[in-house]
Amino acid sequence: MVVNVGSFSDSEGLEGLAHFLEHMLFFSSEKYPEEDSYSKYLTEHGGHSNAFTAAEHTNYHFDISADYLEEALDRFAQFFICPLLSADATSREINAVHSENSKNLTMDMWRMNQLTKMVSSKDHPFHKFGTGNLETLDIGPKSRGIDTRDELVKFYKTHYSANLMRLVVYGRDSVDELANLVHNKFNLIKNTGKKAEKFSGQPCLPEHMQIIVKAVPVREGHNLEMMFPIIPEIQNYISAPSRYLGHLIGHEAEGSLFALLKKLGWANALSAGEIDSSLEYGFFMIAVELTDIGQEHMEEVASLTFQYIRVLQQEGVAEWMFEEVRAVCEMKFQFQDKRPPISYVTDLAGNMLLYPSRDWVAGSSLPRRFDAEIFSGLIEQLKPERVRIFWYSKQFEGKTSEKELWYGTDYIIERIEDKLVQEWSTARTHEKLHLPKPNVFIPTDFVLRDPEPKVDHPFILRKTKMSRLWFKPDTKFRTPKACIQMQFNCPESHYSPEASVLTRIFTKLLVDYLNEYAYYAQVAGLNYGIVTTATGFQVSASGYHHKLIALVEKIIDKVVNFEVEEERFSVIKEKVMKDYLNFRFQQPYQQVMYNCSILLEHKRWHINEFIEVLPSLEARDLIAFYPRILSRIFLECFIAGNLTCTEAEGLVEQIENSLADGPLIKARPPFQSQHTEQRIVKFGPGADWYYPIAGTNPHDDNSALQTYFQIGQDNTHMNALLELFVLAAKREVFHQLRTVEQLGYVVSLMSKNDFGVRGAHFIIQSTAKDPRGLEERVEVFLEQFENDLQKMSDEDFKKNVYTLIQIKLEKHKNLWEESRFFWGEIEDGTLTFDRPQVEVAALKMVNKEDLLSFVAQNIARDSPNRRKLSIQVYGGQHLAEFKAAKSEAPGEKTSKVTSEDAAEGVGDVVDGKFSPRAAADRIDNIYTFKRSQQLHESSRGGKHTAYA
Repeated sequence: MVVNVGSFSDSEGLEGLAHFLEHMLFFSSEKYPEEDSYSKYLTEHGGHSNAFTAAEHTNYHFDISADYLEEALDRFAQFFICPLLSADATSREINAVHSENSKNLTMDMWRMNQLTKMVSSKDHPFHKFGTGNLETLDIGPKSRGIDTRDELVKFYKTHYSANLMRLVVYGRDSVDELANLVHNKFNLIKNTGKKAEKFSGQPCLPEHMQIIVKAVPVREGHNLEMMFPIIPEIQNYISAPSRYLGHLIGHEAEGSLFALLKKLGWANALSAGEIDSSLEYGFFMIAVELTDIGQEHMEEVASLTFQYIRVLQQEGVAEWMFEEVRAVCEMKFQFQDKRPPISYVTDLAGNMLLYPSRDWVAGSSLPRRFDAEIFSGLIEQLKPERVRIFWYSKQFEGKTSEKELWYGTDYIIERIEDKLVQEWSTARTHEKLHLPKPNVFIPTDFVLRDPEPKVDHPFILRKTKMSRLWFKPDTKFRTPKACIQMQFNCPESHYSPEASVLTRIFTKLLVDYLNEYAYYAQVAGLNYGIVTTATGFQVSASGYHHKLIALVEKIIDKVVNFEVEEERFSVIKEKVMKDYLNFRFQQPYQQVMYNCSILLEHKRWHINEFIEVLPSLEARDLIAFYPRILSRIFLECFIAGNLTCTEAEGLVEQIENSLADGPLIKARPPFQSQHTEQRIVKFGPGADWYYPIAGTNPHDDNSALQTYFQIGQDNTHMNALLELFVLAAKREVFHQLRTVEQLGYVVSLMSKNDFGVRGAHFIIQSTAKDPRGLEERVEVFLEQFENDLQKMSDEDFKKNVYTLIQIKLEKHKNLWEESRFFWGEIEDGTLTFDRPQVEVAALKMVNKEDLLSFVAQNIARDSPNRRKLSIQVYGGQHLAEFKAAKSEAPGEKTSKVTSEDAAEGVGDVVDGKFSPRAAADRIDNIYTFKRSQQLHESSRGGKHTAYA
């Protein structure tokens, strides 16, 4: 459901009200007064829900197992018929909105987006802050005698009218049956005849153009954003002028703006296209990620950008190029993959607000008419005197004079001198700038091959001492597409931190060298990636089968004939270092997950070690190391889709021959002792560890907790019980810890799979409590959950089992989903390709007593067999608590129960007296800890592998 009202309609002094209302509608209604019963019903029946508030609309969406659509729709309809909006829930949920905003305060995306709004007309709603926080929704209104709940109800009654809503329902029933269902469930929504608000006028006045805004980001790096107010594409979507110009300005092949900037060593990335558009206004943005050298040449970067725009003005309005764009869009539309229904209905409902009914499905994805006048008109709007330049770099620290109100971003606004505008307008066009060539990668062969053999699972088509090829022809989706995954297991690639860093630079240089050639392939619907992995590097390619093999052959040619260009090495080295340094600014919940992985994985270097060794590495080190990376290789390959056995086998054979007989390398199979293994720390019964660390960003007040329960190595019965526990508990986790206790915006319970070792983990990010306080609330929750589980009726237990079965039996929507599942089994070494069916069979055999026993053995606090690890990241607001946690004697058993918790009865009663429970053993050194622990056996390199 899309409602045609958003944050632009917030009253002054109540910023975030529309977003707050979006939160509140999830709580309860007159018909279903139990709090969170909507979300609970969805979770119990394999569903999900979400919502978002945009400038001029709010989107609510859910999915659910098809058998339960009717009641889910009835519950959903109450959002728009009779929500309770209770005073108690209102006062609590303000904290959730505040927590959501707090999470965003240190994220540059949010900070810089608000800065662009701040530098605009105060009389236009584009200028507003839309998220909301405690000040705008509680403290401020109270100080002025305003009741936020009253305003919330007033906003709802004013704007939530049936004529302003657009609904999409996707189900397996007939259209007539679904229409009747909708009529019965939604006919009570009031239609007040309210007209959608129109926000006329432009957000940018003359004083907001021809300016440079210099701002200080949180993260390392330099970014240049050139923004131009334009006529929004929605007014001309049949011709799609912004898409067309974005295609040309954002092109990366030879002759493009990016290719030249990259050649000069000034840019790492470039993108172009329309952003922040409405029916009345839009912005065209050209975004450039600058290198350190590029930062010193900002004016020249801008000049080259305007030079390329002049090339477009003179030559770029060409019908043949538009036809190429149109053909690619039409091909993508015709052969689009089926996608998750929740994603489909979300987009479709949004389209219903914007387009006439004939274009609801296609939206703006199908440009149809070449209109030279419209294209030229858009180019005319991209002039130096209309530009708004936002330039972000830490080099501006101490050189700013203003602070943005909502996120605290330091900035300064400077006028671009007319002289510089004149220089940009008249500079001679660089000889290297020209339009792209016709795209030879656009496929023309869409013939579907007869899938042979007709199998449901991958099988080994080819196996040697150096490679293993898994093959799975497309027997389900019947599209002219294919997927190729190749894991290059290289024993030498990660034997030291230096080796790991050099391997990463190697893969990034490969992508860098391929870019001008492969960009045409990406435009034509072929995607590829080259990334480092724990055991070497991985090459993936997917898309239309016609020219996919040719792309992979080119990639392998670059691998085999790799050369180190010193200038590009320096640029990539700089980029890699910034990536490492920016780890400090990850969200605390991301930091706890990273540190958990470091603690669990037997062989993994820490990012701090990479930061230490990288500065001393030079191009000559990679020149010397490259032959070592590829000296010993085992290639694990998976090919699926519209390709034949002969094509798949021929490709892998060619790759193996190229590696074994290259000009610079003569790859050989690994020795038995070098074959891949991925091992996870094995906790003993009763293990209870905690690892306290300070957050790496001192300006982030958020703390985070990850509480991990290790269950064991991949086992069908165990997996079934683990997932049943997570399903039964996760909705209550969200309700109790987030909605009721308001611990934070990020609250979740999930299953965890580390190379086939299974577990469950809680993730909470909070300013309300420090990690120890969060952990104790998790323990209290688990005690209550165990009690509730014991009282659960057999009928409710069977419902959970049935829901999990439905989730597992949900069919893959497209080739990529299916291939990701199969490749995951191959990567982990578990090779259970019929896992859904096997685990469903196990689920049908479990009973409530099995689940109770599982929880008592693996999750319950008093279990002698429980294996627990707690990762605690202390934010800036909880540094005193961090010092206390670190001041305890190593290995000392101390209470983690606070006086507040004691008052709530957390602990044991011994001889009639309250006794706080003993806490865990502290981990002070990751590597000392890991060396003291046993290890699970490795699924990879074990009995299933080709070289066992």
